[in-house]
Amino acid sequence: MAIKPNLFYDKAYELNSKGRTDSAYVYYDKAEDVFRLHKDSIGMGKCIVNKAIILTEKGDYYAGQELSLKAQQYFNKNNKDQYAYICSNYNNIAIASNNAKDFRNAIKYYDLAIKYADSEENELTYQKNKANTYKYEKKYPEAIKIYESILPQIKNTNKKLYARLLSNLENVKSLNNPHYNPEQQLLQAIEIEKEIDDKWAQNAGYAHLADYYMTNDKKKALLYAENMYQIAKEIRSPADRLEALQKLILLDSEKSAENFQTYLSLNDSIQREKDKSDSKFAFIRFDVEKIKRKNAEKEVELLYKNFGIGALVLTLIGGFFWFRKRKKRLEQEKEIEVKNTQLKMSKKVHDVVANGIYQVMTKIENQEDFDRDKALDELEFVYEKSRDISYDKIEEEKEFSKVISELIASFNNDTVKTFTAGNSPTIWESVSPTVKEEVYQMVRELMVNMKKHSHASHVALKFEKINNIVEIQYKDNGIGIPGDLIYKNGLLNAASRIEAINGTLTFETKTEKGLKVNILFPVS
Repeated sequence: MAIKPNLFYDKAYELNSKGRTDSAYVYYDKAEDVFRLHKDSIGMGKCIVNKAIILTEKGDYYAGQELSLKAQQYFNKNNKDQYAYICSNYNNIAIASNNAKDFRNAIKYYDLAIKYADSEENELTYQKNKANTYKYEKKYPEAIKIYESILPQIKNTNKKLYARLLSNLENVKSLNNPHYNPEQQLLQAIEIEKEIDDKWAQNAGYAHLADYYMTNDKKKALLYAENMYQIAKEIRSPADRLEALQKLILLDSEKSAENFQTYLSLNDSIQREKDKSDSKFAFIRFDVEKIKRKNAEKEVELLYKNFGIGALVLTLIGGFFWFRKRKKRLEQEKEIEVKNTQLKMSKKVHDVVANGIYQVMTKIENQEDFDRDKALDELEFVYEKSRDISYDKIEEEKEFSKVISELIASFNNDTVKTFTAGNSPTIWESVSPTVKEEVYQMVRELMVNMKKHSHASHVALKFEKINNIVEIQYKDNGIGIPGDLIYKNGLLNAASRIEAINGTLTFETKTEKGLKVNILFPVS
């Protein structure tokens, strides 16, 4: 997998190597965002480690520790290619802990840095740092043991490190044993440092000598303190100049006041620069964190927006599947309804048509004198019933008042005029389907009887509802029916139907002309 370039990281590295750590911190932060965009966890870890080291160097030890601890999650301890970053990170935690006087954690993390050291040189550096922590903790024997184990390894290979460690060893030996004189070995270390022009190490060597002679030979102590002060000025180290001036104030009584004033002036200058640098860096960190916070808020806002869009999409998808499922369910219900209707009609055909024809056939078969007209009447009745069955579904879907009106109107022709009055939907609102069926059949039988027997030219039916009682008045201008013939003319069924719905059926036969029939039944 090709590594994607990160110009911010390259710029940060360049600035850091030049000592421009404030600017380097900003570019490391920008580089971290680029690495995050590319999902490069190692790159992110490198940026965080470098920012942590800068914070520690600035004296913000706790912030440096916090960032280094955060950086650990981006590295794989099983991958030796990442050991350089892992050990550097542990070393920074140890340095920050040491400067914060947390010696126990400093030793712990130096051990981890040594464990993951990617080179012998780095391992020796971490060993040296660990020994220095023992020195600050005043565990001199432990420090001496480490220094003495390192020195033989580097005597002929690394003059610079050898001289520095020799100087540290002699200093610790003198601290561990006040009767031990380290001067000869310290001067030997300084000679090596002069040879390789390591003025920073020379400065530390003179400081060790001045400290050793501070109580037992003030003249020598003053000489070494003056040497330290001159070297500190050459290397432009304000901190070392302050340390040297502290020694000179105590050792040179003639120039004590002068050195004290110099010390105060230098200390004020250092403090101002430090405050200025800290303030500048604080603003840099504040701006960096502010930008990060705004980016985080935008990410959260985008997350909520995406969540809302996602929820809407899921709702639409869910609604689509629900609609499709509901449609399928309705179709299945419709299919079931059609099948039930078919079964119902099949049963009716069997009960009405088949049974009716069978009854006619039985009568013809069993009668000695065949009555052709009577047989035709019975077959016509079966025919009418079968026609009713074919229209059942249609009638169920129509308003009952329309069904009745259409039934009556179907008998209207050139010789017979039918009239309907009062047949409004409100009359049938509370009438049950069973009662409607019986009423329909009774009206149909009256109209069939009229057509076959009355020779009427005008037929009228009036519908009325009074106090939950429905009244149907039938009237025609035909020849009428003698009372003793009523139940012999196909109206027996009408009489049985009215009884089934708890109603009454009255025939008025003694009229001047025609037939009147009153049908009454309760709504509920």
